[in-house]
Amino acid sequence: MTKSEGAALRTSLMERKDYLMIAEIVTQGARVLDLGCGEGELLAWLRENKRVDARGVEISGEKVQKAIARGVSVFQGDIDQGLKDYPDNAFDFVILSQTLQEMRFPLGVLTEMLRAGKRAIVSFPNFGHYTVRFSHLISGRAPRTELFPFDWYDSPNLHFLTVEDFVALCRKQSWTIERQVCLGRAGEVRFCRNLLTEVAVFSICRG
Repeated sequence: MTKSEGAALRTSLMERKDYLMIAEIVTQGARVLDLGCGEGELLAWLRENKRVDARGVEISGEKVQKAIARGVSVFQGDIDQGLKDYPDNAFDFVILSQTLQEMRFPLGVLTEMLRAGKRAIVSFPNFGHYTVRFSHLISGRAPRTELFPFDWYDSPNLHFLTVEDFVALCRKQSWTIERQVCLGRAGEVRFCRNLLTEVAVFSICRG
């Protein structure tokens, strides 16, 4: 990777608060699978800086090609169809960053993540944020905010979950939350998390 490519990659990471937290959670030399990895920015950084064994899955053929051009091992696939190509505990971490809300079968995806990986790292935009609540209350229409800028008919989001929704799901499934980081405009949110969190990052494992 050239210096200019490295600088561009660092800029991309800085624009995604959840990437920074995910990069902090992933341990040195870990086996990592990134689902919905896009153009492979996060995987490339992890491989370069934490020497991870980096793999990715992405549905867009164009993005797969760009990820491969970065030197990342990525193949084209539909996450909703499962991870049957991977045996149990094949990875130390399976990552799903800001993609869970776009899945048709989110519970199935999470279950597969925790089968193929020892830990799952999941990040998602929080639909319980006060701007979303306020937009819905005032307009009486599907919210359009900085977090959710799409019209209802043009949105990639299928499921609108909150921080509390995800915590409740983990309890129901007897999954252990090892780390929970809630990010807002000014950094980490430590109180009124369901109200003030813009993006949540969870590291979970089987109970």
